[in-house]
Amino acid sequence: MLLSNIALFQQIVEKGSLAAAGREAGLSSTSVSERLAALEAHYGVVLLNRTTRSISLTEEGRTLLEGGKRVLGEIEDLESRIRFGAETLSGPIRISAPSDIGRTVVAEETNRFLAAHPAITVELLLSDGYVDVVGQGFDLAVRFGSITDSSLRIRSLGLKRRVVCAAPAYLASHGTPQKPDDLHGHNCLLMRFGGNLDNLWRFGPDQQPQFVTVRGNRVANDGALVRQWCLAGYGIMLKSELDVGADLQRGKLVELLAEHAQPATPVQMLFPPGRAQPRRVRALADRLALALQGNEHSSGLAGQT
Repeated sequence: MLLSNIALFQQIVEKGSLAAAGREAGLSSTSVSERLAALEAHYGVVLLNRTTRSISLTEEGRTLLEGGKRVLGEIEDLESRIRFGAETLSGPIRISAPSDIGRTVVAEETNRFLAAHPAITVELLLSDGYVDVVGQGFDLAVRFGSITDSSLRIRSLGLKRRVVCAAPAYLASHGTPQKPDDLHGHNCLLMRFGGNLDNLWRFGPDQQPQFVTVRGNRVANDGALVRQWCLAGYGIMLKSELDVGADLQRGKLVELLAEHAQPATPVQMLFPPGRAQPRRVRALADRLALALQGNEHSSGLAGQT
């Protein structure tokens, strides 16, 4: 019963409420509340701070979430090996990825992985904003840029450039910028990351950076939508080469201001803290790393693990 209550606790955190967890598990809100109370009584601590509108983890709750996920994952692996043999992978994997490469690279590799391992289920959530890997119950997350949470386990996937680009149709109608300041006269397609608008574009090396504040008539918090706008000829965008490498190779987009490019930024795979990782997660992570580092979907830069 303890393990099932820990699993239910994880569902409460992932779904954001007792009622949502109950619907997912087929339990009444009263039953969920009673089992959470039993779990808190077992450990003698409060695991969740609850109000009428929201829940949040206490420090003890965060510790149980991290450790419980690890323990339950190991038990699932053990059951899989006993029931189906050592080579069979089974169980759930929860992934977070940016919207653009999530729809392409991650989704395509996941499809191939599931075809090879039909006993696995995958939940893929796409977001270009901040995600709480532990609090939202992810087994792995793919993210661009530096990571500030030092508690997470990080697997480097190398460095990728951010590319300023536009469709040939846009350039034919509006001209091609020759220097970063020329962007003031162009329609730039902007990303919003959480509360932050990505309208301060950086150019040049670390020793001599140049910043240009750009403007445009389209803003989205979805990188795939910004890319779609760019391909349609609505403006200029700044995007990772992982997202636009194939478009550049096929001539659907044209790279701009390459001689003013900023230094490449890291691409990383994040995992919850802990020493043990379920075999199914390791296997999918290895597959994703090869795809994200290779040249099948991108412009050909190789990284390292």
